[in-house]
Amino acid sequence: MVPRGQNFTCTPTHVWDGDGPVWCSEGPRLRLAGIAARELDGSCSAGHPCPSVSGIDARDALAELLGTQTGVSRHGHILINGPTLRCSSDGSAGGNRTAAWCLSPLYGDINCAMVRGGWALRWDRYWRNHRC
Repeated sequence: MVPRGQNFTCTPTHVWDGDGPVWCSEGPRLRLAGIAARELDGSCSAGHPCPSVSGIDARDALAELLGTQTGVSRHGHILINGPTLRCSSDGSAGGNRTAAWCLSPLYGDINCAMVRGGWALRWDRYWRNHRC
């Protein structure tokens, strides 16, 4: 986990769902901070915002924002080849995941792009003072 407030880079290699985790070749696994997407099975976790877009559509949108899909891992993760993101840690997202705000050289703020596209909803509890 990357400590809160620390900046780091993430070259995405795998995506699980619309808000993460995203595996980075540099080591961290990140969850996009301040947003919530549906789970892949279509459900929403209790207490989380629940967008209308399916979990699969949200995952595919995130994968497209992060780079080119190159396949599927044996565990079902979407494999990605994409540019390096500049990220800022918001601390732990549970387990070994880092909650992060990330900028893509192609699409800008990925967290905001997911909300703008309707694939995820802003989660006010964790959004803090983030600006798109």
